[in-house]
Amino acid sequence: MSDPAPESRGSFLDALRRRTVTIDAPSAVPNALRIATSYAWRLLVLAAAIGVVIWLVIQLKLLVIPLLIAILITALTWPAFTFVLRHRWPRWLAIVVTVLGTIAIVGGLFWVAVWQITRDFRSVQERTVASAEQFRQFLIDGPLHLTAAQIDDGLAQAIDFAQQQAQVLWTGALAVGSTVGHVVTGLLLTIFILLCILADGARIWQWTTRLFPKDARPAVDGAGRAGWRTVVTYARTQLLVATIDAVGIGLSAFFLGVPLAIPIGVLVFLGAFIPFVGAVLTGAVAVFIALVYNGPWIALWMLIFVLLVQQIESHILQPILMGSAVKVHPLAVVLVVAGGAMVGGIPGALFAVPLAAFVNVVAVYLSSRAWTTAGEQPLTGDLIWSTVPRKERKKA
Repeated sequence: MSDPAPESRGSFLDALRRRTVTIDAPSAVPNALRIATSYAWRLLVLAAAIGVVIWLVIQLKLLVIPLLIAILITALTWPAFTFVLRHRWPRWLAIVVTVLGTIAIVGGLFWVAVWQITRDFRSVQERTVASAEQFRQFLIDGPLHLTAAQIDDGLAQAIDFAQQQAQVLWTGALAVGSTVGHVVTGLLLTIFILLCILADGARIWQWTTRLFPKDARPAVDGAGRAGWRTVVTYARTQLLVATIDAVGIGLSAFFLGVPLAIPIGVLVFLGAFIPFVGAVLTGAVAVFIALVYNGPWIALWMLIFVLLVQQIESHILQPILMGSAVKVHPLAVVLVVAGGAMVGGIPGALFAVPLAAFVNVVAVYLSSRAWTTAGEQPLTGDLIWSTVPRKERKKA
């Protein structure tokens, strides 16, 4: 069969072109849908990047956890360290005094707590058993009229639930391990990193900034310094608040005759570094010990004193000590701490707030392009909360 004539073929194609309706793809998609999909794929890429970072942190947790602990300890001891440096102490002597002083304070607190626990443990145990038997008998003879089997089943379920929650916290994704080798290795690595940061932190940071492109180094340097000042301010404030909480609740337990007053104070001090959640849990422990050992009326007074100390902390101490440097909204703190606990257990809850504060300040600093202005300008805006680094005073 012969091909159709060129004239007929051309007329057919021309007719087809005339009947074809051209569709402009961008104009056919609604504007709202295009904006939504643009946000969607960017959020997916961002979520994937965050997931990769979390996966790397979990895989390298034996290095990451000691590094974060060393950085947090550095932030806690930074005011004292810089104080002795300003008084022209040699750097090596300032490092020795700071590290040994920190070890002595923490070790002394634990020694006193263990000493009182070993001294009062037998009497507390006996009183606890007696109180538990009285409460059990009340449940049987009281208005509830529970049976012994029902009480045993409920107690077993409560113990199982508590063990599961404790296991989640202790064996989270960031748990370093429970073996002696892991603990000792992590402790030695933490001390080594702490010494390196105190001895040569400036040059370590300069080397870190050189990993970025040359044009981005001023932004990275300024954002890192702004975030670091915020973390130092936050850590210093939490240290003061934790000390005041521990003294207030510990003295309340002592004057009310509640046993283990010193261990309660140490527990409150350590728990205060996990904002809101730690204070609630440690306060509940103090009230429970008072209830078991001293009875309901002393437990009620212990609860009143715990709530009073926490209210003074939240409404007086935090605003005065934080000032305009770190304004933390309670909802943001609770969500961040809960998310950190779900991801990383106790380490995640401990590092959640300072890490979120650091990320927030870095993001605000970069978005406001603060490094391009002459001098240090206060940052405006917020992402999670308002965490504005306090401007350092220049030496005269």
